[in-house]
Amino acid sequence: MTRLFGTDGVRGVANADLTAELALALGRAAGQVLAGRWGVRPRVVVGRDTRASGEMLEAALAAGLMSAGATVVPLGVMTTPGVSYLTTALGATGGAVISASHNPPEYNGIKFFDPQGRKLPDELEEAVEDAVLRGGQGGPSGALGSPAAGGADAAGATGAEAGAAAFVPPVGGAVGRREEAPDAGRRYLEHLRRAAGPGLEGLHVVLDCAHGAATPWAPAVWRAVGARVTVIHAAPDGTNINVGCGSTAPQALAEAVRREGADLGLAFDGDADRVIAVDERGRVVDGDAILAVLALDMARRGELPDRTVVATVMSNLGLERALKAAGLRLVRTRVGDRHVFEAMEQGGYALGGEQSGHIILRRHAVTGDGILTGLVLASVMVRTGQPLSQLASVVQPVPQVLLNVPVKRREGWEDEPAIQAAIAAARQRLGEAGRVLVRASGTEPLIRVMVEGDDEALVRELAESVAGAIRRALGSGTD
Repeated sequence: MTRLFGTDGVRGVANADLTAELALALGRAAGQVLAGRWGVRPRVVVGRDTRASGEMLEAALAAGLMSAGATVVPLGVMTTPGVSYLTTALGATGGAVISASHNPPEYNGIKFFDPQGRKLPDELEEAVEDAVLRGGQGGPSGALGSPAAGGADAAGATGAEAGAAAFVPPVGGAVGRREEAPDAGRRYLEHLRRAAGPGLEGLHVVLDCAHGAATPWAPAVWRAVGARVTVIHAAPDGTNINVGCGSTAPQALAEAVRREGADLGLAFDGDADRVIAVDERGRVVDGDAILAVLALDMARRGELPDRTVVATVMSNLGLERALKAAGLRLVRTRVGDRHVFEAMEQGGYALGGEQSGHIILRRHAVTGDGILTGLVLASVMVRTGQPLSQLASVVQPVPQVLLNVPVKRREGWEDEPAIQAAIAAARQRLGEAGRVLVRASGTEPLIRVMVEGDDEALVRELAESVAGAIRRALGSGTD
């Protein structure tokens, strides 16, 4: 049985893997789990991005939550970090986001937050999943799987045992209702404005909203701080989110920055928890460089506890070297913003993030917020009087090749002898001058291969060698 929850919630092709029936079941299960964990009638804020399937899944998720007695506070189109912030600001028991982030338009996803706006810990996600499976609530077929009627579920319970723990729906006045929060958007914009600080008046910024959740919010807050704003890819139609635009395709943003003569460009992903910047020369500034710029500024102002930054194993060696040269330390975690934030909490650190542009500024937020990160980055430019090209030059990336290999299955790749032999051979040839990292995607049928080192030709050769071994062993034949 494949787990429903991956590294970033439940995700799949909408209406095929992630069905309305599954969304209903997840809502009902989440309502039960939140009520049991916090001992109150749950109040859950719900936001979504601009995908065509979002309205369908929002209706089903809300119905499931209300069927468990929860009050639903609908936010409409809202960024993932906006839902996180408003979960706490509105005093809710939890939050839910319907989004597949940077994935193509046909995908969608559902993830949940706790009362502090943090992603639910593994044990609560497992409790939600177990409640879905025990409830027999129309789990999907195929990639996400579902228990057979009357058979054993993921926890090993028989049909009789599952039935004994069956959910008893509330009736009458105990049924959940909707509750509007008309000032929610204003409160999120004020939160962003506070983080920006003064001095951004007149700065010329180009915003690539990826036809996603940033569309109503990023231009509004940048105009509110007095910037001159040029907006691209801000006409969502439900099918164009992330298509040739946004943080995964910043080329159009780079062209717009050069054409407009702007000071800065910012490209968001579909739910705006990530940002990739473009400097005034039209050159892309990724999450590693953004981390370095923010870390050096925070260290100068005494706002970087233990002079430490948290990043994942995917971050380039160039970031590690730049921080070390400045007397700063890099702590690496597994891939995923959840792991970055956990390390930040455990160590009391203030800054962490991913090369993909998911940056967590713990003073302001408990999750990555692309809009907030862009505002803070611009404030460093204003405070230092330096253009982004000069600030970002502190990081000199070593050659790094990342290949995404489509596979028939991503489970069990570690047990394939040919793949392990190719990885071992690549590491032996690199020695201490580079790294090889292979991992399964948490959201797509892909195995990701990353190789980096000082010799670009060797790095590419070794990445292709490992990817070739994966294709031969597990390839889907579609790449």
